[in-house]
Amino acid sequence: MFEVNIDGASAGNPGPSGAGIVIKQNGQVQHFSLPLGDMDNHLAEFTACKKALEICIENQADTVWVRSDSQALVHAVEKEFVKSPLYKSILLDILRLADQIPLFFIKWVPSKENKMADELARKAIHLNG
Repeated sequence: MFEVNIDGASAGNPGPSGAGIVIKQNGQVQHFSLPLGDMDNHLAEFTACKKALEICIENQADTVWVRSDSQALVHAVEKEFVKSPLYKSILLDILRLADQIPLFFIKWVPSKENKMADELARKAIHLNG
């Protein structure tokens, strides 16, 4: 099982953004701090999820449990719906990726349980060049 914590962060809304991803699998832990360019915070959260799923699929994950402190993201994925047209295409990308994973779960967690992903996302903001 791949246990994944994700977070997106933006310095400004929109502004320079980053994704933080922590993947635990078989006792191994991988950290990713990915610069995302300029976007708003919600789009950074959705993009962090998409990037995490891409990494899991590259590593042939068959069970993925994603945890995020973004209620907007978790609700959109669970309901397979988002109102804003700005997020519809990335939600469709996330759902297509999730369909490639035999067992996929997503859960909201409080920010205090997502500190490492948050730190990685904030670090990634500064990696934008």
